[in-house]
Amino acid sequence: MKNPSSYLKMRILGAVENTRGKTCRERIKKTAKLTFIDEEGNKRRFTWRTISTWYYRYQKDGVTGVAPKDRSDKGKTRKISPELLMEAISQVLPMFHQDKYTKAAVYRMCIETGLLRKEQIAPTTFYRFVREYDLLNNHIESNKKRLAFAMSHANDLWQADTMFGPYVKNNGKPTQVKLIAFIDDASRVICHAQFFFNENIDALVTALKAAFYKRGVPKQMYVDNGSIYCSHEITLICARMGCIL
Repeated sequence: MKNPSSYLKMRILGAVENTRGKTCRERIKKTAKLTFIDEEGNKRRFTWRTISTWYYRYQKDGVTGVAPKDRSDKGKTRKISPELLMEAISQVLPMFHQDKYTKAAVYRMCIETGLLRKEQIAPTTFYRFVREYDLLNNHIESNKKRLAFAMSHANDLWQADTMFGPYVKNNGKPTQVKLIAFIDDASRVICHAQFFFNENIDALVTALKAAFYKRGVPKQMYVDNGSIYCSHEITLICARMGCIL
């Protein structure tokens, strides 16, 4: 029988969260007694030690911690993607005057501004990515490799983030509101955007639900490592809806 999928693992971890028990180990052991049905209709059970491994990997690395370990990314870095690298470079290039810069200078600026970390990507890897994807070419329209980063169809990928907004009165007290928004990568349509007084799980779930009702469910959703975006609730919602987070 094949290895369990990430979706099945997330369902099992969801059961751990919803099982009663005084300790985490007790909840895991109770979950190990349950039978789960995989995507092919097979009945599956797993030892409490196996579930513990998935649980603590998820606690440490999020959903990527329970993803299959088979590598399909030979020749690519496992710590940073070309998309993230291009985003970092696009933010530091305006800091150089008259487009005078070198690859080494751009790398140093990315590190100094905190957009990248040395443990994420070594200088040699950075130079290789810049050369391979032509990331310092200002004419993005003529750069097919860079255009390949963008999705071709609506609902292939949404991007989500939070922005701090203006201060408004909340029960007579000035409070800075937060804007939670979802944008479609291919069409640039705003799937949903909403202001909240608090940036918490309830606010994100409310906004995400509204986005789903308006535009359907995307194949993938791209978020940062903010606590609400890496929460169990959002991870499980996406897993159950078939959206890769």
